[in-house]
Amino acid sequence: MSRIDKQPIELSPEHLSLVEGVVESGEFGSPSAVVQAALEDWNERRQNHGYTLSELRAAIQDGIDSGSSRDGPAVMKRLAAKYQAMAVADPE
Repeated sequence: MSRIDKQPIELSPEHLSLVEGVVESGEFGSPSAVVQAALEDWNERRQNHGYTLSELRAAIQDGIDSGSSRDGPAVMKRLAAKYQAMAVADPE
């Protein structure tokens, strides 16, 4: 089992009211559980560049649903050739 250190924290009256409310409702067993859950959510979002896991899964599914992919390097090579030819044909 991991070691747990006690740390005093300061909360605004609004945050304290939120913590007390979710503990009183039975959603969390203690104020510590509320803070730990909030930190876990924050850390997950931080590690996922601001997205929740469900948002990332939805984005992946959107990509899958959008159809087949294209070979990026091949597309870029064709575009570069096209615009190079246009520049040679019409120099400014």
